[in-house]
Amino acid sequence: MKALIMCEGPNELAVIQMLLDNERLIFSEDDLLGLRPYYAKQLNSAIKTELNIYPGSDVCIFRIGDTLTDELKIPSDYKGKIERVERYCTKPELEILLIISEDIWDEYNKDKSKLKPKEFAKMNVKCDRKRYDNSTKFYEEYFKKYGYDKLVWTIEEYKRLKKHKKGEHFLAELLK
Repeated sequence: MKALIMCEGPNELAVIQMLLDNERLIFSEDDLLGLRPYYAKQLNSAIKTELNIYPGSDVCIFRIGDTLTDELKIPSDYKGKIERVERYCTKPELEILLIISEDIWDEYNKDKSKLKPKEFAKMNVKCDRKRYDNSTKFYEEYFKKYGYDKLVWTIEEYKRLKKHKKGEHFLAELLK
């Protein structure tokens, strides 16, 4: 089986890349179609090229994002290569991981009805006196500073704190 990781945004891609680089996922880059995760909501030309090159019919797509309500459109000429599609969510937004990491989950829940996680994180999350700014660089610097064990703990804690709908998986399920 080859895994195709499709991340909804660049920040999700950065989190997955950090986990891959630090061997915290159940698969390695060698197990990935194209040897890397992709920033893509749908099958783009780079992914289609990799699907064309790969001779097997056992590709499992792991879609990683906030809610992933849009359906993945698989052209008929690729349906025979794809074994299954799984959704791994960080609802309502990826910033929820930073909120959990900062141990301000209870505070966020008090204001939840008023603020989106992104807005709450911008007001309450800092790394080296720099406020969260929705940049990939912030995620990279934050988890580099606080450690990848903290990232893994945060993902596991998210699973403990949140509930998902049927068919939605937790990132924790992809951890070693």
